[in-house]
Amino acid sequence: MYDKLWSKDFIFITITNFLMYLIHYTLIVTVTIFTIDKYHASESMGGLAAGIFIIGMLFGRLASGRVIDSLQPKKVLLFGVTFSIITVGLYFAINSLLILMIVRLLHGIAFGLSSTATGTISSSIIPDKRKGEGIGYYALSVTTASAIGPFTGILLNQRFGFESIFVVSLIVIIIAFVFSLLIKGLPKPEPLEDDDDSSTKGINAYIQKEALPISFVVIFVGIAYSSVLSFLTVYTEQINLATASSFFFIIYAVSTFVTRPFTGKIYDNYGENKVMYPVLISFMLGLILLSATHTSLLLLISAIFIGIGYGTIIPSAQAIAIQQSPVEKIGLATSTFYMFADFGAGIGPFILGIMIPIMGYRNLYVTMAILIIISIVFYFILHGKKAAKNPNY
Repeated sequence: MYDKLWSKDFIFITITNFLMYLIHYTLIVTVTIFTIDKYHASESMGGLAAGIFIIGMLFGRLASGRVIDSLQPKKVLLFGVTFSIITVGLYFAINSLLILMIVRLLHGIAFGLSSTATGTISSSIIPDKRKGEGIGYYALSVTTASAIGPFTGILLNQRFGFESIFVVSLIVIIIAFVFSLLIKGLPKPEPLEDDDDSSTKGINAYIQKEALPISFVVIFVGIAYSSVLSFLTVYTEQINLATASSFFFIIYAVSTFVTRPFTGKIYDNYGENKVMYPVLISFMLGLILLSATHTSLLLLISAIFIGIGYGTIIPSAQAIAIQQSPVEKIGLATSTFYMFADFGAGIGPFILGIMIPIMGYRNLYVTMAILIIISIVFYFILHGKKAAKNPNY
């Protein structure tokens, strides 16, 4: 059906995803400060205001994973983006800490629905022979948003106040809705003869079992990355590298951009192991460099290794989850993968926040490097060994 990668629909779904994630990253780095300043809340409550979004996102992914393969994915996307417009509008009505928490939770649910839909649609329209390359390019929308979003949020907050972020977010989500309207609906794949949706009950209705092995590995990767996303600012302030840290995610994004065309093609032509092992090792090395850094140069070099590593692991792992699953279950496989990835990224700050007073930041990043070594072992046992025997090329 789709014989080329850069179709109109692929470009539009990638732009839509970028705009949604831009709002997510713009808010998540500033809502903690807003909560503490506006409502004189504790740091733990500020962290909850940021983290409760992830809880909502998990609920949204769980719900969409159940219905997206039986409904038209575009309908789920339009519902999710419309719900997002409503929830972003509700930010203007916040007048208490409780209302803020409720709005953040609802926004997370809306984001979980719409981002699972964009992931499903993109995976469906990418040609099979270019799956690794295509998902890699699509994932750049998230990488770009993770670099631009925090910078935009901090700048808006400093120059115009936090309410300006709500105005910009509402404009951006309306633009995303326009792009989502222009995407064609997908034909629903015919299920296999022995497949009966009515017999799918219990946890199997919400989790795609073929996607579980690689999704399990990604939990640990997500926890390790949350140490960078959540605590880099505080860590770099302690070691007097706060100015250089503002460029960290820019370097991270650039390194991901530069390597993505190569890693995607390597995945498609030589198999997933030729990508996954090197990028897991790159992520580990980046964390070790981060733990040892005393200079701006070393900090930014660590950003390169982490960008090549984490920035490639997630889209490659998503491609594995989809390729291991039946074609008519792409939506459920996508939601399963992201639920596990979000769980790691969401629970990470809470667990690591307990560990930091005990071990300090430098030892934290060494520990996260060890966690990635454990991830490599799990990858080999759960998928890599099988992929080596039956490479996908």
